[in-house]
Amino acid sequence: MKRTNTFAVRPLSDDGEHLLRDLLDASAALWNEVNYQRLMRYNDEDGFEGDVWDADTGRLEGQYKGVLGASTAQQVIRTNSEAWRGFFQLKEQYHDDSNTSVTEHPEPPGFRGNEEEGRQLKTVIRNTSYTVEWGERSRLEILVGSELKDRYDHTGRLRLEIAGDPNWPDYDKQGRLDLWYDETDNTFRASQPVTISDDARATPLADETAALDVGANNLVACTTTTGQQYLYDGRDLFDRFRETTREIARLQSKLEDGQYSSERIRRLYRKRTRRRDHAQEALCRDLVERLYEDGMDTVYIGGLTDVLETHWSVDTNAKTHNFWAFKQFTERLACTAEEYGISVEVRSEAWTSQECPQCGSTDRTTRHQDTLTCPCGFEGHADITASETFLERHTSEAVRPMARPVRFEWDDHTWSESPRSPARDSPKEQRTDPSTVYRDGNVASGDSQAV
Repeated sequence: MKRTNTFAVRPLSDDGEHLLRDLLDASAALWNEVNYQRLMRYNDEDGFEGDVWDADTGRLEGQYKGVLGASTAQQVIRTNSEAWRGFFQLKEQYHDDSNTSVTEHPEPPGFRGNEEEGRQLKTVIRNTSYTVEWGERSRLEILVGSELKDRYDHTGRLRLEIAGDPNWPDYDKQGRLDLWYDETDNTFRASQPVTISDDARATPLADETAALDVGANNLVACTTTTGQQYLYDGRDLFDRFRETTREIARLQSKLEDGQYSSERIRRLYRKRTRRRDHAQEALCRDLVERLYEDGMDTVYIGGLTDVLETHWSVDTNAKTHNFWAFKQFTERLACTAEEYGISVEVRSEAWTSQECPQCGSTDRTTRHQDTLTCPCGFEGHADITASETFLERHTSEAVRPMARPVRFEWDDHTWSESPRSPARDSPKEQRTDPSTVYRDGNVASGDSQAV
C-alpha cells in the first residue's frame, strides 16, 4: 500500500533556517524559469520556438545545481514536466465530449511567486537524497548544493528536527520528499510518500455493505446493512469556503493591469485548500473507522455524472467540484478504506434522491432543502433516504431496520456528533417506541438502538 507521512520540521540553528530558506527559494526560482520558457512556447510568443518540451532545461539545471544539488535540480524540473503533462491530459479530457469529469477549462501550471512579492518556498528531494530517522529525537537530513555549503560554512547534509510522530514509521520504500514553508502556520513541513507491506492491512470484521450519498449541503449521508445511518453536515464548511472565495475575487478586482495574482491571494488560496483537505481527510478517517467497527467490507459511493446531469446548477457545481472536490474525496476515501480491507466502488445513483421509498415514485416527490415528501404520505430526510435507496439498489443483502441517524458537525479539528441529529421517523408521525421503523408502509419492530 502507498501512504504518506506528513510532518513539521525545524532547523537546528538560525544559519540552518537561512540555508533552508535559500534552498526553497532557489527551487521556486528554478521552477519559475522552467515554467516561463514552457509557457512562452505554449503561447507561441516571439523568440520562443518549438513546443513546451524544447525548453533549455539542461542549461537551467547547470545554473542551479550548485545551490540545490544536481539531484534536487533534476527533481524540480521533472516535477514541472509532470505538471505540464497533467495539464495536457486535463485539456484533452475537457475537449472530449464523451468525458464529463472535467467541466472547467484547465489552466497551464502557474508560477511560484516572484522575487519582489516573495516566492512560494517549496522544493522536492529525490528519495536517495534524504534520510529520515524515527525515534525520541526524530530527524530529517537532506542534500544541499556546494554553493550553499560554502555560503553558510556548512558540511554534510542539512539536519532538521522532526516534530510529532509519523503515521507510517515502518515502511518498505520511501518516495521523493516534498518540503515547503507553510505561511499560514509559519512552519516548515514535509510530505514523505512511503510504500508499506500489505500485511499492515486490516481484515474486515464481517461482510456487511454501506452506501454513500455525496451531496452539496450534507457532504455524506451513509446507510449500512446493519441499520446504521450517518450524516456529515457541510454547510458551515462551505460558507467559509465561499467567504474566502469572495475575498479572493475582491482582491483580484483591485489588481493592477497585467497583474494576475498577489502573495495575499495565493495565501488565501492555500488556506482555503488546506482547510478543505483537513476536513476531508478527517471525515474519511472518521467514517471508515466507524464502518470498519460496523463490519463493512464493501462501500458503494454514488458517481456525480448522473447527479450533475439531473440537478446541475452553478451553486451545486461549485460545491461538488470546487469546494468538496468529489474526485479527490473518492480517492482519499478509497485510500483510507484500503487500510481496513474495505473496498470502495463507484456506482450510479441516478434518481435515488427523488425516489419515494414507500411507493417508488420519482415524478411525484418534492424536495425542499433536506426534506423529501410524496403524496403517498411519506416524509423523510432527503439525503438519508437517498443513501438508503442507493444501498437497496446495489446490494442483495437484507437491510436491517434503521437506528436513529447520527449527525456530525465539523469544529475545525474533529467531526463531532450533533444533538440535532435528524429523526428516523417522519415529522408528521408520532414518535413512541424508538425501536419501530416505518418501512414500506408497515411498522416493523427491531433491536436497533439509537446511537
